[in-house]
Amino acid sequence: MFGFRLAAQRPPAARRIKDDVIMRFDDVYEVDPDLMQTYPQQDIPAWDTARIVDSRWDHLAWMHQHFADRVVSAGELGLPPEYLGDDAGVMPPT
Repeated sequence: MFGFRLAAQRPPAARRIKDDVIMRFDDVYEVDPDLMQTYPQQDIPAWDTARIVDSRWDHLAWMHQHFADRVVSAGELGLPPEYLGDDAGVMPPT
């Protein structure tokens, strides 16, 4: 039987990023739960959040493998700095 204690898997405290955005885990942005009046946020254990994030990365990798000739960075497109992520200022080799 599979079981866990939600109290032992409680996510870390939220850090405010913007007025309507919080972050509990690095690079996982969430809408501020206080703004979700109609459909309140459910309690999700930390391991389940990690599973969902990992699955999204796996899906993105699959999509790139099957449908992209190459991945284009924001820097290559000449977008302004506010669009650049972790690779800001780093141009891939050509």
